Amino acid sequence: MTSLIAGDTAIAPSTRAPRRFRRIVAASMAGTVAEWYEFFLYGMAAALVFGDVFFKATGNPLDGVIAALLTYAVGFVARPIGGIVFGHYGDRFGRKKLLQVSLLMIGVSTFLIGALPGFDQIGYAAPILLVVLRFVQGIAIGGEWGGAVLLVAEHSPDNQRGFWSSFPQVGAPLGNVLATVVLLTLSNLLSEQAFLTWGWRIGFFLSAVIVLIGWYIRSKVEDSQIFRDSAEQQPPAANTWQAVRRVVRARPREVATAMGLRVVENILYYLVVTFSLTYLKVQLHVDTSTILTLMLISHLVHAATILLFGWMSDRVGRRPVYLAGVLLSSAYCFIAFPLMDTKSVALILGAITLGMVVHAMMYAPQPALMAEMFPTHMRYIGISLGAQVTAIFAGSLAPVIATLLLRTYASWIPVAAYVTIAAVISLVAVALLRETRGTPLTNVASPHHDSH
Repeated sequence: MTSLIAGDTAIAPSTRAPRRFRRIVAASMAGTVAEWYEFFLYGMAAALVFGDVFFKATGNPLDGVIAALLTYAVGFVARPIGGIVFGHYGDRFGRKKLLQVSLLMIGVSTFLIGALPGFDQIGYAAPILLVVLRFVQGIAIGGEWGGAVLLVAEHSPDNQRGFWSSFPQVGAPLGNVLATVVLLTLSNLLSEQAFLTWGWRIGFFLSAVIVLIGWYIRSKVEDSQIFRDSAEQQPPAANTWQAVRRVVRARPREVATAMGLRVVENILYYLVVTFSLTYLKVQLHVDTSTILTLMLISHLVHAATILLFGWMSDRVGRRPVYLAGVLLSSAYCFIAFPLMDTKSVALILGAITLGMVVHAMMYAPQPALMAEMFPTHMRYIGISLGAQVTAIFAGSLAPVIATLLLRTYASWIPVAAYVTIAAVISLVAVALLRETRGTPLTNVASPHHDSH
């Protein structure tokens, strides 16, 4: 009965248009890989390079790192703005058009960061311009995520949506793999002085090639039938503010739940991929090439486990998979930091990889879970609002807070307490979460639709 109600959304892509569906998945992933490559390249450069290049030396290496990470946080502050603005126009004009705009924005801003002179050349203008370009990056990423996951989710069959819509999520670790490979190659080929002076810029210049590839692939796809039908039936919001007010009034529980779900997921991820770089380099004096190699391996594991947990969310439900991730995240730091403190390369790899696997349990179900929370005419802005606002106080500040705690207490235990508190917040959100596995997107209309 469900498959009859859902229409095209319930028909597996393999039986209807496999080549077209694979193109949609590829288009979503290609742009996501490109944008996350550039976003994470900045994050790794902030932890490893920017403190020395763009900020005045103070004598304490952590001071430059903290300043650089604060510019990293600026991108997160901009993400809700991008999510809201792109979400409104994406619900009005379509997912594809806005995804192309976001890709160009992040490509141009990333290229310009690579060309930016350092503090020694232009003084305080360097960090100011860095902040401006980082803000543009953040707006683009904020607009990218919602459109990319919806492009797949709205084409997916109801009983496989968790699996297929987890593919765009793989763009994050693959983008990180690309960024890590580039920085790892440069750091191995160049002396440390050459890498700090000019070598890191090459990675930013390469973004132009990646963006062009992503743009071409995205130009070959179209929006889903469910979106086109909705656009004909539902009048669009007159402006962005009206769109925000409409989704908050219609779906307050869903917006709040989506925000809460992301708290520990977002904090855990940026502790693993950003703060651990600082901890290993500054606190434990592990060399940069080793750190980047370990990150590369763990990102590949992350990509594989995202697909695994996306598939599992279709089998056992969104809530059980997410709940497991939240509970394990509360214990993660108490396991990971003692492993890192051994300075054993194998144990450090285990610690980082464990964090990636735990994160994947929460990250993989998000696109399907959030898409199933909102009706089509407000879905883009709904999931963008729910996902991106949390980034301001969660992922953006996580590396900064963790670094400040480390600097103040010279111990990882306060960092572990910080993550545990975040896990409690997300645990409350999971308790409020309705199970939506298998829900046809055409049925998400009433705020009181039946749960499954």
